[in-house]
Amino acid sequence: MTRYKMNQTTDTDSWDLIITSRKKWYDLQLADVWRYRDLIALFVRRDFVSRYKQTILGPLWFIIQPLITSLVFTVIFGNIARLPTDGLPQYLFYLSGNVMWGYFSACLTGTSDTFIANAGIFGKVYFPRLVMPLSIIISNLLSFAIQFVFFLGFYLFFYLQGAAIQLTEWAFTLPLLILLMAGLGLGFGIIISSMTTKYRDLRYLVTFGVSLWMYATPVIYPVSSIPEKWRWVAAINPITPIIETFRAGFLGAGNASWANLAYSAGFMFVVMFIGVVIFNRVEKTFIDTV
Repeated sequence: MTRYKMNQTTDTDSWDLIITSRKKWYDLQLADVWRYRDLIALFVRRDFVSRYKQTILGPLWFIIQPLITSLVFTVIFGNIARLPTDGLPQYLFYLSGNVMWGYFSACLTGTSDTFIANAGIFGKVYFPRLVMPLSIIISNLLSFAIQFVFFLGFYLFFYLQGAAIQLTEWAFTLPLLILLMAGLGLGFGIIISSMTTKYRDLRYLVTFGVSLWMYATPVIYPVSSIPEKWRWVAAINPITPIIETFRAGFLGAGNASWANLAYSAGFMFVVMFIGVVIFNRVEKTFIDTV
């Protein structure tokens, strides 16, 4: 339903717009989202500030999480399992995968609970419901920025130590990679969020499913180490070209190509479109089932 406001005059009340229901499935009303951009900014600030409020380490958790996770991966997968890393420093290889995957998984898991987690506020006041998942995407982007700077610090350290790493022209695709991850996380997240209004079991499967998805993505291993008969699994994974391109750009090793990125972009647009359409249809009646 579209939001409308009333102008006050000296004698009578005149309405600028008329409230009508949405009947067309493609009526996405994205202009409403833009009009509520100030609300998005407020939600972003709320999510970012409250995430580690009343914690001892506070924002340091943004750094501690990829630091410890990459260290564990280095010990288990690098030293014990001895998985190859395309000749790159093991810790830097795992850190690059964790930083990129962390942003996507945070966007997906955060937006997948939109309707259930915000049912209280949705039932009291009107605003475009897409405002909420968009604010999650942006607040996670701030976290990603902190972790990326942390990655650059380690990158500089290993570079000065003479490690076999180098920047390539693929590094300039970083804004595109971020956009692809945000779009895929948002698309899959709002599809799951729409389905959880009826099927609550999906809430418990999301975290488990994301963990399994990570192992089907070259986060802890390069695509070059996958046997030929299983490379189709990595090929159909839309996150694979993103992580491989990131490593090709900043580490100088990875299977990057514009064709693979085009596949990820096409996949993102399809998922985003389906997700927004389903999301807009569910938001009309979800309050009756939540």
